Amino acid sequence: MRKTLVLLFGILVPAAMIYIAVTGYNVVFEPNVNEAKLPYKLFVKEGTTAEQLYAQLLEDEVLLNPQGFLMLAKNKGLAKVKSGHYVIDQGMSNNTLINALKAGLQEPIRITFNSADNLADLAGKLGKQLLADSTDLYKALKAPMDGWEGPLALGAFLPDTYEVYWNASAKSIANKLYQNTIAFWTPARIKQAEAMKMTPGEISTLASIVMKESSKATDRPLVARLYLNRLQKGMRLQADPTVIFALNDLNPEQPVRRVLTRDLKLEHPYNTYVIKGLPPGPICVPEKAALLAVLEAPKHDYLFMCANPDNPGYHAFARNYAGHLVNQRRWTQWLDSQKIYR
Repeated sequence: MRKTLVLLFGILVPAAMIYIAVTGYNVVFEPNVNEAKLPYKLFVKEGTTAEQLYAQLLEDEVLLNPQGFLMLAKNKGLAKVKSGHYVIDQGMSNNTLINALKAGLQEPIRITFNSADNLADLAGKLGKQLLADSTDLYKALKAPMDGWEGPLALGAFLPDTYEVYWNASAKSIANKLYQNTIAFWTPARIKQAEAMKMTPGEISTLASIVMKESSKATDRPLVARLYLNRLQKGMRLQADPTVIFALNDLNPEQPVRRVLTRDLKLEHPYNTYVIKGLPPGPICVPEKAALLAVLEAPKHDYLFMCANPDNPGYHAFARNYAGHLVNQRRWTQWLDSQKIYR
């Protein structure tokens, strides 16, 4: 009997040791990811603990053996995880994931914005995609950028897709956007603007008006040339988007869908029915395509335009005021038929 027990013990102990060794190896080095959930994007805020991370991964069913992950995390001293954006992908083991979290080996993300009405709007759009909050982003965007200070600030940040780290500072994000604008303004494009007797800031200002005037890619260059024609002849731009900008500046809570005759007399530095030339700065963050629409505007001799009710989003152009009145009458009748009075 005793010999039997000794023999049994001699078999079970090594077997148990082998089991523990194999299990331990699996916990550390074997893939521990649920492929149905991959790739899984993990956004970790500053101060997140291993237990909090474990709870999130458990709830989202990302790991096959969540308890194994937590055990190894504690053994490797992962108390607090470094903030950042991590991607859990195929074949990833607990050891690989924990090492990445300890070292802060995060993956960059892509952020995108098209346009924005003002810096606060831009900060809000960026804040939805980044760890930095909109308040810090707004402060960073508002800081003077060389050549784009004051009312020109909206032209300093070119809409695009950017590759950044999710936990990057607000200041570094603002600088990244600004550097893209600097890169856009090559010596050749600056020379183009100079040939038009305009600065990059003035091109940006006009591009923002063009953007607000038309949403159609094929319409914008025609609109841009019309405004350039008026500027060259010393005519006021008389751009409705600048009137709307002025009205919103004075009363942000009042939406404006229709510019009234009385609005055209509004004393405001951005109202181009009152001022001569361009307003002090952009009325929105202009897109690259709008900048190019101004720089590369095709030649024509139109001086007047009005929204075209027969072709929504596009304009009806005229060379003289008589032709413009015909177009304007049709547009006014359409607005009335839609009961758009403000």
